Amino acid sequence: MRHHIAIVEDEAALAANYRDALQRQGFRVSLFCDRRSASDAFRRQLPDLAIIDVGLGDDIEGGFELCRELRSLCAVVPIVFLTARDSELDVISGLRLGADDYLTKNISQAHLLARIVALFRRVQALRTPELREHVVEQGALSLNLERMTAHWSGTPVPLTVTEFWMVHTLARHPGHVKNRQQLMDSANVVLDDNTITSHIKRIRRKFAALDPAFDCIETAYGMGYRWQGS
Repeated sequence: MRHHIAIVEDEAALAANYRDALQRQGFRVSLFCDRRSASDAFRRQLPDLAIIDVGLGDDIEGGFELCRELRSLCAVVPIVFLTARDSELDVISGLRLGADDYLTKNISQAHLLARIVALFRRVQALRTPELREHVVEQGALSLNLERMTAHWSGTPVPLTVTEFWMVHTLARHPGHVKNRQQLMDSANVVLDDNTITSHIKRIRRKFAALDPAFDCIETAYGMGYRWQGS
């Protein structure tokens, strides 16, 4: 059965471009131009993945509200924000509401498709038995590569796909400095230095929310970052 993707985007031409690109890859796509129509549809039937703009016409926070509603309906359906709003506050707000990823509209279609495929792979992995060789453990940290999940002292850490692979790259070789290019390569993304710094800050905050003493990600100034033994 084909995966069903819902796109919530108030710019009709842009939404049609996304729809056409995804349909060419075999996905079934539904378009919604506002929060109300999308919310009504989600209550009738959940999509397999939702792509949501933050600002929906005059409803400047409509995407955030829709994310909250969808997450209350289902804890596991992947949610991706795709928006022109790229402030750190907006990114943090989206991720805190439960989105799996937050992307800006200058992303290429190939990059967007890669992120969508990665999220579907993550969902599929959650349905498969856990194999020991797919687990990386460093002290209190446990990463499951098949399920793409992270735990700290047994408690889930809500990492996005990008954050997960960055943590994996650092934790797999504790004490080794990983530069920004290596972190980008691990997450299969192209980011500027400030964006990488923002990702690291968000990762630290997520772990610190569970353990205020968390200090395993150390900055090697002028070089990159390293994972210190926990």
